[in-house]
Amino acid sequence: MKTSSLDVTRPQAKEKSKEKQEEKPYAGLQLYLETIYYRTRERLELINITRDVNEVLKKHGMKAGFVLVQTLHTTTAIFINEFQQALLDDIKSFLERLVGRLDYWRHNDPKISECNRKNADSHLRAMVLGHTLSLPVRNGELALGYWQSVILAELDGPRERAVQIQVLGVPEDK
Repeated sequence: MKTSSLDVTRPQAKEKSKEKQEEKPYAGLQLYLETIYYRTRERLELINITRDVNEVLKKHGMKAGFVLVQTLHTTTAIFINEFQQALLDDIKSFLERLVGRLDYWRHNDPKISECNRKNADSHLRAMVLGHTLSLPVRNGELALGYWQSVILAELDGPRERAVQIQVLGVPEDK
């Protein structure tokens, strides 16, 4: 995982008297960026990454703020839903009916496109689902509803995939 950080703090207080004032600690905003890699096994696969995102928050001690979760590929997606097997099967079925793999797509036509993967359906499904989420962080965890999970959709696997997690927030009091 790659990590970077930025600490934004309050400027030092001006002296009100001739005596030097003690500098008071201030919990400034901190920014972290991590990349997590996943090895997928199927062409269309749904992976619960909620725990991984929460682990990044815990690793950096974030108490409150925001997290951005972004897939770095045009044939994967990130979305929120319930991670329950029957629903996951329904989501896969819905995506297959919405954008058929065997339908004619110009991206797959060697007369028009230089792409030889024949994966237009994967690009279009990702476009519908989206590539980025912005979520609040409360009490050191993602502020999700009881049944909500952050789901990575592999739409053109199996492959290695990268998800970037950027956290902006206030650290826990130590």
